[in-house]
Amino acid sequence: MAGSASDTPRIPLGSTILVTGVNGLIASWVADRLLRAGYRVRGTVRSVARCSWMEPFFSNRYGPSRFELVEVSDFGAPGAWDLPVRGVSGIAAVAGQSELDLVDIDAALELEFPFVAGLLQTAKNEPSVKSVVFTSSAWAAWTPDPSKKITLHEWSYNDDAVKAVRGDTSGSVKGFAGYMAFKTLLEQMVWGWIRKEKPSYAFNTILPDTVLGATLSPENQGIQSTCGMVRWLRDGVNLDVVAGVLPQRFIDTQDIGLLYLAALVTPGVDSERLFGFGNKFSFAKIAQILQKLEPEKNIPTLNDDRWDQTEVPNARAESLVRSFNGHGWATLEDSIADCLNSIKELDG
Repeated sequence: MAGSASDTPRIPLGSTILVTGVNGLIASWVADRLLRAGYRVRGTVRSVARCSWMEPFFSNRYGPSRFELVEVSDFGAPGAWDLPVRGVSGIAAVAGQSELDLVDIDAALELEFPFVAGLLQTAKNEPSVKSVVFTSSAWAAWTPDPSKKITLHEWSYNDDAVKAVRGDTSGSVKGFAGYMAFKTLLEQMVWGWIRKEKPSYAFNTILPDTVLGATLSPENQGIQSTCGMVRWLRDGVNLDVVAGVLPQRFIDTQDIGLLYLAALVTPGVDSERLFGFGNKFSFAKIAQILQKLEPEKNIPTLNDDRWDQTEVPNARAESLVRSFNGHGWATLEDSIADCLNSIKELDG
């Protein structure tokens, strides 16, 4: 296997792996790393017409007939996952709730969990499926707080966020607590389903922290998600939002792609929570890096809130990434340089 330390992957090269929400920042890199390693990819999107750029893009990079798009416009429709899952050997379940200002988490869970359970059940019914990876969030484990020394373990959950939401009597949840509680409870429900249903496939969750680095196709995707905040900082806009992001960990876009690849195909990786927490970052440090990369621009300076002090169980995830790239987590400097190159590519 290209770039892998394993000579006998759990999923044979040339097999097809399903990636949900494949047009997104994370999922597109998951697809790219899978294709690069020698797999075929079937990607789901809500609209094939809006994502028609993807098939020629990947054909140009990896050859024809290696990548296909499947439209799933309604995750909750009966049999929605039957065609996408048919004949695949692995599933990277990346698509999910992305609204950060959730207030009614029970309504969100009632909507989201049946979608996830439907996918997991369809995979259980498909004999070809050997491995499934579900996307959780760093915030399902803890709330960043650079003023505290916190130690996380593999099975740490963000109970504080859940308590804050459950104890809120005003009817409005402040900040991102609603989203954090939602991701915490959703992952717990997913693991509960796995323990009850006991599918034959290997199952793992990945908890990505802030995602930074290169965008796969800036022309077609724009600068998405948290990478877009780097652009805001560079352009001096929405600085109140940027400054409000507390110091924590980040994971590079290419590293997160490799982590999904490794979790899917590496023998022995099963029933694990893999912490996609790379090196430390803060937007104050990112501002300093941008100032060095573009001294001619008037990059704002942000107040330095120090580094995050949390001890995180990320060694297992880094070892899996290292088995494919040889060095482990990307540095913050390299990720921001890649992000800047994507911004410049988009701007022409």
